[in-house]
Amino acid sequence: MVVVPFPRVHVVVDYRPALRAKTGIGEYVHELARALAATAGPGRAVTLFSSSWADRVDPRVARDIPAAAVVDHHLPVRALTWAWHRLDWPPIELLAGPCDVVHSPTPLLVPARRAARVVTVFDLHFLLHPEQTDGAVRRDFAPLARTHIQRADHVMAGSAYAAGLVTRELGIAADRVTNTPLGAPPWAADVRTARRGSRGGHILFIGTLEPRKNVGVLLDGYAALLARRPDAPPLVLAGRVPDSGRAWAARTTAAPLAGHVTLAGYVSDDARRHLYAQARAVVVPSLDEGFGLPALEAMACGVPVIVSPVGALPEVVGDAGLYAAPDAPHEWADAIEACLDDTRAADLAARGLARAELFSWTRAAAATWHAYDAAVRTRRERP
Repeated sequence: MVVVPFPRVHVVVDYRPALRAKTGIGEYVHELARALAATAGPGRAVTLFSSSWADRVDPRVARDIPAAAVVDHHLPVRALTWAWHRLDWPPIELLAGPCDVVHSPTPLLVPARRAARVVTVFDLHFLLHPEQTDGAVRRDFAPLARTHIQRADHVMAGSAYAAGLVTRELGIAADRVTNTPLGAPPWAADVRTARRGSRGGHILFIGTLEPRKNVGVLLDGYAALLARRPDAPPLVLAGRVPDSGRAWAARTTAAPLAGHVTLAGYVSDDARRHLYAQARAVVVPSLDEGFGLPALEAMACGVPVIVSPVGALPEVVGDAGLYAAPDAPHEWADAIEACLDDTRAADLAARGLARAELFSWTRAAAATWHAYDAAVRTRRERP
């Protein structure tokens, strides 16, 4: 569908996921906001909305994204989230002023009086497998996301895989969905420089240790690798450990994994980049992924990648990485061992770098502006 751009579009982006511990959604919000502001052009404006009782938008954001305005309220985030999701109030215009579009980086809408409402969907795992979720995802996403997505003026999908889920599982018309893949990280070049002359010291997993991440098969595969290669590089698990991941965490302290696996917990931006700089390989054993940002980050950093052939991971990695079935520990052992061969690792790193160049935040911003224009048109055509 051809969408004619509107001459003036002011968008408010819910920046709250980037406030504290920047998970994949937080990274997405920050980098997309920066690219949107940089590509806004005449008549287009970006406002970053935040609200928290304790946490403020980092002052560096104003320096990093100077073209964006920031609205930062001292309101309890949980109270506002509850009112937004269940009362559809207060409207964004009351908190951030008049706007044409309000963009939620999650599947749950931000209330609005007149503004078009856009949501981002990466996957529907929380709907298809709610038993594998916990916390806010189980409490809010599972019961509410279906109706929120269906009420949105436009849906942004993080991959073609996610776009297909939205149209197939929720019955959303294809012309109301825009595929907006993420971009490679701007800091990857610095990591590549840090990697020069270093063979790396560990195998790296980055992500919350939740059921969907399938860390159990990774631990089984790594244990099998240790049985035949006791000198294998250590495994680092970098990410928050919720209650659902406690059993995996406990396994790392017992034989044969004790002393070979490190639980790093949630890591800061600088620590994450250091981990990439020292990695021999990055492993993504997930049961489902709507994009797979660690895989793209690794490829952009020149680190060999091993992923499950599920969800959007093949779409992101293509032929630049190795694949291991999510229920086959021996395949993970074999793939990790293959990455320890210098020649094979160098080939995978080169393929990954070339693949990562296909993913740009500038292109993501262009697709996002297209989605905003489509949303405004839908909103204005409503009776």
